[in-house]
Amino acid sequence: MGTHSEQHPDIPLITLHDGTRIPQIGLGVLRIDDEGVVPVVESALEVGYRHIDGAAGYNNEEGVGRALAATGYNTGEQRASLWMTTKLRDSEQGYDSAMRAFDHSLDLLRLDYVDMYMIHWPTPFDWRSGETWKAFRALRDEGRVRTLGVCNFMPEHLDRLFDETGEYPTVNQIELHPTWQQRDVVAYCRAHGIAVEAYSPMARGADLANGVVERIAAAHGVTPAQVILRWHIENGTIIIPKSVHAERQRENLDLFGFALTPEEHAQIDALDGPTRAGHDPMTFTYA
Repeated sequence: MGTHSEQHPDIPLITLHDGTRIPQIGLGVLRIDDEGVVPVVESALEVGYRHIDGAAGYNNEEGVGRALAATGYNTGEQRASLWMTTKLRDSEQGYDSAMRAFDHSLDLLRLDYVDMYMIHWPTPFDWRSGETWKAFRALRDEGRVRTLGVCNFMPEHLDRLFDETGEYPTVNQIELHPTWQQRDVVAYCRAHGIAVEAYSPMARGADLANGVVERIAAAHGVTPAQVILRWHIENGTIIIPKSVHAERQRENLDLFGFALTPEEHAQIDALDGPTRAGHDPMTFTYA
């Protein structure tokens, strides 16, 4: 494609502890099939996203790669303007298997490097993160990965990783939304210079049907989704809302024409609850 739009001008860049800078809003591509993900990524790039959050376990890296190639975001200056994350399948943790898995991901994505490579789940019942991290470091040393992250790590897992490797990840991607705020995990990450990235930032819609959020949205003339995403932005959290519709993708970037009052922000803080929407990191493995 001859033309390309710039990153949406308002999106802040979050500086990670190794100096790399990640766009605070990205596009999540979970549960979109390989064929269906192509137009989704193309429209996201068109409306100004420059951060795509993928994973081997989503089984759509090939489609993401096709979209990047079709739009020119797989090489040159356009590639340099894009942040691409992918994640290792849990079944491929370990040194040799991670190295092989990364080669395969890179081939599917049609890229020379990814910006962030992540361990998808800590799998404490079958812990291989220390060995996996050695592979991740080798990939970083080779310039094929810019920064190293994890997903779903609890403080004890981050402690263990540090004990085994002497290093903390730059990012911990966790389930985080108004009714599951994981304040202990967030506080640990802040104390150790680890950026927090929220998946399911709206609890797959469950948090939206809330009188408090709806009232705040009405007061600002925005949608409940925009209120919750704005709350994350104000907290300094990196967010990766998923949407397959260009209009909704655009709306999810449009968070900078309003601000929550301190009272409104506190009202959303007060929604914290006891129930996660997703899986338990102590017992779950993904792919």
